[in-house]
Amino acid sequence: MKRNLILLIVLILFGGGIWAYYQWIYPEYPRQITQYNRTIQLRDEKLISAQIIHSQLDLVANLIEKNLALSKSDSLAEDASLPFLEYITGILNELEIKLVKLEPGKKSARLDYVRTPYTLTIEASYEKLGKFVNQLEKSERLITVEQFEIDNAVRKSGAQAEKGDIHTKSMKVRMSTLTLIKQR
Repeated sequence: MKRNLILLIVLILFGGGIWAYYQWIYPEYPRQITQYNRTIQLRDEKLISAQIIHSQLDLVANLIEKNLALSKSDSLAEDASLPFLEYITGILNELEIKLVKLEPGKKSARLDYVRTPYTLTIEASYEKLGKFVNQLEKSERLITVEQFEIDNAVRKSGAQAEKGDIHTKSMKVRMSTLTLIKQR
């Protein structure tokens, strides 16, 4: 009987210990694990961001180098830069877009950059306009497409249908190049 009583007391103590462990000590572990998982997730996101920034650093350095002028009178910052105009006409020829008019505007100079506007009047389809803007986006120059107007007049559609180019519209694209000025 004495042995059974000792066994019962040990069993009650063991059961009470397990109950106390699961009641007061164990609930902290899942919270801590959740907290550690969130910390690991945030650090992984920072690591991935750092890796992306590191891989793009060469592209950024190249972009800055291609758009950095030593002064406002540098050939890169001049109005109607011939290499840029050749680049634009090359894209237009490649996409078979008809260039009606290309007008360089008056550049505006700030302390740290020069903005040179251009106005293009082209005849193209919506798809070719999208491809053109996509090509501009891939350029090494800093180019901003500020506005485009599409003349999709219904009165012209009959005449265009006779010519077979109903999808071709007259479009006016206003864009600017930005040239960074090196600070001394």
